[in-house]
Amino acid sequence: MSDPDSLPDVTPPKSKPDPEHPKPFNTDDIDEGEEDDDDENDVEYDEEDAKGEVFGEPNRPKPQSREAQFRSEKLKMDSLLQRMQSGPVSVRVHDVIIKGNTKTKDHVIEAETEVLNNVGSMQELLKASQIVNLRLQALEIFDSVKITLDSGPPELPGTANVIIEVVETASPLSGQIGAYTKAEARSSTVEGSLKYKNFFGYGDLWDGSLAYGYDHSAELSAGVFLPKFKGLVTPVSARAYLLSQDWLKFSSYKERSMGLSLGLFSTPYHDLAYNLAWRTLTDPSQMSSRSIRRQLGHNLLSSLKYTFKFDRRNSTMRPTRGYAFVSTTQIGGLAPDSRSLRFLRQEFDLRYVVPLGFYHAALNFGVSGGVVFPWGNGFSSRPSSLPERFFLGGNISPVCALGGPTALWGFKTRGLGPTEPKRQVNNESADPSGVDFVGGDLAVTALADLSFDLPFRWFREKGIHAHVFACAGNVAKLTENEYRNISVQKFVESLRSSVGVGLVVPTSLFRMELNYCYILKKLDHDRAKTGVWLTFSAAS
Repeated sequence: MSDPDSLPDVTPPKSKPDPEHPKPFNTDDIDEGEEDDDDENDVEYDEEDAKGEVFGEPNRPKPQSREAQFRSEKLKMDSLLQRMQSGPVSVRVHDVIIKGNTKTKDHVIEAETEVLNNVGSMQELLKASQIVNLRLQALEIFDSVKITLDSGPPELPGTANVIIEVVETASPLSGQIGAYTKAEARSSTVEGSLKYKNFFGYGDLWDGSLAYGYDHSAELSAGVFLPKFKGLVTPVSARAYLLSQDWLKFSSYKERSMGLSLGLFSTPYHDLAYNLAWRTLTDPSQMSSRSIRRQLGHNLLSSLKYTFKFDRRNSTMRPTRGYAFVSTTQIGGLAPDSRSLRFLRQEFDLRYVVPLGFYHAALNFGVSGGVVFPWGNGFSSRPSSLPERFFLGGNISPVCALGGPTALWGFKTRGLGPTEPKRQVNNESADPSGVDFVGGDLAVTALADLSFDLPFRWFREKGIHAHVFACAGNVAKLTENEYRNISVQKFVESLRSSVGVGLVVPTSLFRMELNYCYILKKLDHDRAKTGVWLTFSAAS
């Protein structure tokens, strides 16, 4: 693979015209009004060189030696660099020539080169070529991408041709397997996936995956991603899945879903997706609380989800400067079916990182919130959908969990929020004091994290650093007329909070933290502990 950060190559001139390799970009052709008065570029011939000429052939210049070509090209490059330093060098793109794609359609590559049509100087052309290189490599269907800048036709001075040479991947089939911990995961999962690249030549990526959790959760899915299909301005994707999640340990129900997700619109900042799923909630234990029993059975999820996101932080694993914002809006109930879940859900997450200027220290602030509410006739007295509610806690780092209220240091998965007593059964082994965490309709979290380097060279070289943190959060119920019983004062007074200190080991795949957490405030039924915690978190 070529280095994405390297500048596009400039091919040296050839002694004879070659239709497959146009002549290189000539600095004399950039500005029509400038002339080259340097005699050092002239080619001199001596008697020894003349001995190789054949008698009777017409007189013609003998090709330059390799050393002469090198000197001539070096002088031109030095002149070009001096002019680029003094100011813009006018140039426009005459043609984009694509080579090496035997399977990939031309329009797939051309769609990533549109930025070249708007350049007006050599400086802009170099930057645009780097962007094109990165975009083509991001398609994941080429082993290497090489961009060469050559001069345009002699009759069109001040123009350049851009030659893009790609090498399609030699092995379109790939696979991977690994163990991961996700936000709200009860335990680690083992995941395996297979991916086939560019099957139809549209840059299409086909993949299938299987995930199994140690808590008996499982997911089987298959999908396709099309970066640019038939002139569409944004990528499209589709994914079918079968999902089974076991929440018996926390909320006395199991969730099974079979559905389809369609990515309708996707840009670096905006994403629009449609989800259609048939969902079933069951309680094999027959011990679920009253509110959970009311939601057992089948329902239809038909929702439209819009996400606005920008992340200007310099790192997702250890941010030391920048800011980020995510807003997610979801509306459910778009199918004309009585079992279709009708709800509105809104989430946001804001992060800001302040560099402190010593020991690579930075102060990371974050605040996130979310609200979910049913809509339709009698919405205020109806409960919200159980899987759409907010549950806080989990064995992940809030620094990495960008997207909405999810985790607090020191609190276990679904470890805080509204609870209800489980159903009492005539079973001596049953826990009479057991409760179900039923989640909430309103959630708010906040964090402050101070990270800094340790005074040991080996730790700094490995990226291992320390941090001191504090966090707070709360979940409350609004539906079924509960909003009448909540106030800002009550919500603030019931905030849960914790502080701590720890050691962070960032890797390319995940962030590992060894923390000591001290619980400042929790309620009676909250699941939290003061002590040592080991967390593994992937970037959101």
